Amino acid sequence: MARTAAPNARERVLLAAGGLFYAHGIRAVGMQQIIDAAGCGKNLVYGHFPSKNDLVAGYLEAVATSRVRSAGRAVRQAGDDPREQLVAMVAQIAADVRGEAQRGCAVRNYLVEFPDADAETDPAARVARHFITTTHAEVDKLAERVVVQHESAGPARDLADAVMLLIDGLYGSAGRPDAVRAGAAAVSMSRKLVGLADE
Repeated sequence: MARTAAPNARERVLLAAGGLFYAHGIRAVGMQQIIDAAGCGKNLVYGHFPSKNDLVAGYLEAVATSRVRSAGRAVRQAGDDPREQLVAMVAQIAADVRGEAQRGCAVRNYLVEFPDADAETDPAARVARHFITTTHAEVDKLAERVVVQHESAGPARDLADAVMLLIDGLYGSAGRPDAVRAGAAAVSMSRKLVGLADE
């Protein structure tokens, strides 16, 4: 009789793989390392993830889902003012990138490691590019609302681009000794961009 997989086996594999991928990069990690780290059999791992690429896609999907939830929670807690919501998005990322173990955004790291991955044929690339597109769209939407409600903010496109530059810069500061200072500076700059600095 075949052994029934533990109900949390998939999550255990993703957690083990995620830790290794994030710390060492995807190319540097082999499936046997993941199997050993997850503490489960080879058949169980391949039963959930038939290939390494399927596992990478699952890892990126978990990261993207977590980031979307964190950003959504930060925006909701900021209230109804889109200016405060944009600042909250920046502040959330500033908080996330603190600490020596931080390596930036896992999705962006994947796209740097695999710049030519085709979203049409590669499920991991599809997840990564969808996440980046969705993030840009959310920032664009909030920037449009800021400009509609507060004309002094300037063109929405310029505001959205500036906020994305802050976000990308924060991920670039991850793990550095000055990450906390960089985060505070990014939040302060975001407040200036949306016109909250003097309020």
